[in-house]
Amino acid sequence: MAYDYFKIIAQGIPTSLILTAVALIVAFFLALLCTFLLSMNNKIAKSAVKIFITLFTGTPLLVQFFLIYAGPGQFQWIVNSPMWSLLSNAWFCAMLALALNSAAYSTQLFHGAVKAIPKGQWESCAALGLNRLQTLKILIPYALKRALPSYSNEIILVFKGTSLASTITILDIMGYARQLYGTEYDALTIYGIAGAIYLVITGIATLSLRKLEKRVLAFERLEVENAA
Repeated sequence: MAYDYFKIIAQGIPTSLILTAVALIVAFFLALLCTFLLSMNNKIAKSAVKIFITLFTGTPLLVQFFLIYAGPGQFQWIVNSPMWSLLSNAWFCAMLALALNSAAYSTQLFHGAVKAIPKGQWESCAALGLNRLQTLKILIPYALKRALPSYSNEIILVFKGTSLASTITILDIMGYARQLYGTEYDALTIYGIAGAIYLVITGIATLSLRKLEKRVLAFERLEVENAA
């Protein structure tokens, strides 16, 4: 019985993984853009990014799912526009909610890493005659490497956040589990299997990301050894 349940629930694994991957890619580039804007001397851009961050970090992800999925349909001009083909698609809405939420949190991580860059590196770029944008193009990749340990946690959180996609009809891991529970009513076994699947995937992802961190941050160990 449990194996039969597993085979049904496991059908949602590809959907959960693809949803995670696409959302993370979109979120990463949005976060990079927001980090650039926060680091520039433009008050309007900074204010817009801060409002965006406040909205998406200050409200529950579940609420964001419902607003993005059900909200646009309340406006006739959106329903009549070309955008409706996307905004009426549950998968796209789930991806967008995850991406915007992750982008808000990732921006905080990236911007914090930028602010932590030693003053001497900013001064070195200034001494070379680089403007603010040119300096950021050089220093932000360096800051992203330092932000990787914290960003790894964000990747895991986005994957676990996909479980909320089932609330808007997506048949991911939780979607199949909810559907199965609707016919079998074996909550302990069904949701236990779903939880085990999430646990195994997050465990594999965590180990992989830790190995990646060691490789990416190897330059720090070299700097310490050279300094010694």
